[in-house]
Amino acid sequence: MTATKSRLRQHLYDYLTLKRRIIFIFLVSTLIPFITIILISYFTIYSILTNKIQTGIQNNLRQVELSLESSINNLNHVSQQLAFGGIVGNRLDELLSAKKPFDRSKLLSDLKEELGLITFTNPSIGLTLYYFKDDHSYDLANFGVKDPFSPQALPLLAEYSKISYYGPHVSNNRFDNGFVLSAMRKVDLPHQEEVYIYIETGFKLTQNILHNDQIGGTTSHVFLDNHGRVAYSDAADFQVDTLFPHFDKKQMSGTQNGYYWFREVSNQGWSIISLTAKSDYNKEMNRWFVQIGLFSLLFLGMSLFLAWLLWKMVYRPLNGFSKEIKRMAQNKVQTTAIETNIPEFDFLVAQFKQMKTQIWELFAEVELKEKRRADLEVEKLLYQINPHFLMNTLDTVHWLAVMNGQDEIDRLVLSLNKLLHYNLGKLGQTSTIQEEIEAVQQYLLLQQIRYDFMFDVHIHVDAEVLRVPVPRFILQPLVENSLYHGLDDEGYIEVDVRLTDKIDIYIRDNGAGMSAEKIHSLLHSPESAGGKVGMGIGMNYVNRMIENYYSGQAMLSVTSVKGEGTTIRLSLPFGGGNQHD
Repeated sequence: MTATKSRLRQHLYDYLTLKRRIIFIFLVSTLIPFITIILISYFTIYSILTNKIQTGIQNNLRQVELSLESSINNLNHVSQQLAFGGIVGNRLDELLSAKKPFDRSKLLSDLKEELGLITFTNPSIGLTLYYFKDDHSYDLANFGVKDPFSPQALPLLAEYSKISYYGPHVSNNRFDNGFVLSAMRKVDLPHQEEVYIYIETGFKLTQNILHNDQIGGTTSHVFLDNHGRVAYSDAADFQVDTLFPHFDKKQMSGTQNGYYWFREVSNQGWSIISLTAKSDYNKEMNRWFVQIGLFSLLFLGMSLFLAWLLWKMVYRPLNGFSKEIKRMAQNKVQTTAIETNIPEFDFLVAQFKQMKTQIWELFAEVELKEKRRADLEVEKLLYQINPHFLMNTLDTVHWLAVMNGQDEIDRLVLSLNKLLHYNLGKLGQTSTIQEEIEAVQQYLLLQQIRYDFMFDVHIHVDAEVLRVPVPRFILQPLVENSLYHGLDDEGYIEVDVRLTDKIDIYIRDNGAGMSAEKIHSLLHSPESAGGKVGMGIGMNYVNRMIENYYSGQAMLSVTSVKGEGTTIRLSLPFGGGNQHD
């Protein structure tokens, strides 16, 4: 996961060149105000246009609803005159009760005259007749009637106790195929129960109902009865005698089947719905979107062009800097001054020239120091003559002791010679755990002879780690620590090297122990043990050496208890480290 994130960051870094960053920042700084203005304009224009369209539709729909309500009220008023209790209704009762033909003829003539007078004085009234529900017959029609005549088949709009309203539907007038509204009211004759007055009013839905159309599209209409059933529809998605989808008496507008719809409810409970296709409804809004889109493209093109000009302005000085850096990398000195005619870049050019001069001076200084270092190396080789002379001399002493039978002196000189030969090797050179253990053994032997006291030494090393390379001098300073901090004749030193998932080296003693402050000083202070430890190389050296050699993968820790002893743990990675020759 870490490697994947690193690759993504590198890819993003390589992609975001200066040119892309300039264009991005320029676009962001110019487009954010522009987009903000567009959003504010959008919500403002959307609110204005929506209110305008909705208000226009609802106003027109309200006018239609009021006109229809007025026509229905007129139907209701005329039907009351023709019902029993009115002049015509009473004449009908007399007609139906008359026995003599003359009386019936006279009453029929008078009744037709009254009906003609009523229809003449109400020009909005169309077909009028009396319907006898028992035998499904009719009489006294003022126009010809289409056969078959069946009011029960008409779409019911609203219904009350004595009157039912139908429509819009095709007129039953034989000479009229227009759409009308109609009402059928019970006459309530004393001797006839199932007599009804049927009246139509002319209402042509084919005319442009919303003549002040606010959106310039085609509008459809749906009439609903009191229960949300479709009584009339000129939209194919809403069929007559079906319930309006998701009908809610309180909902006055919404969307359905790709339409925006608005509803007006009459005082009688029926309602009229205006349907407008979403494409027509959003026509003016879409026109505004197209205009804004074209303007946005123009603005974006101008922004990109200005960003390109800005890049060109920056590119020329940067190209000059790049050439100067390449010449300097190729050890070429540029004598011609770069002129950008931009004060900021000219200042950078001057600073670059000054930096280049300082770099050449540093190059000269480094060359001088390298020459001096080479001289010091030669001098160092000369100083190595003395250690070789010392070891050769000790070798001579060893053979003299052998020849004179001085076994203890022989053993002392031989151990000292081996230890000096190992310790006078090149610092930083790698060794092996086996060589480190052998050097520790020689050192401990010398210390026992030198101070004339005996202590037990227990050394255990797993065979698998004997040839493992390690830095030189990492065990002897740790053993020296155990020897120089409270060990006596009753003491012991245990060196235990084990292979687990790492190489764990434990050096234990039963000496006087140390305080936490002393442990910290030994590990971190380079001056802490220089005057006491035999070779002058302390634990601080070990700590720094393993940190550098194993890149932080090794660990040195010390635990000690006063009066009981000290345990040093050195944990090294198996097969790890940076080997140095």
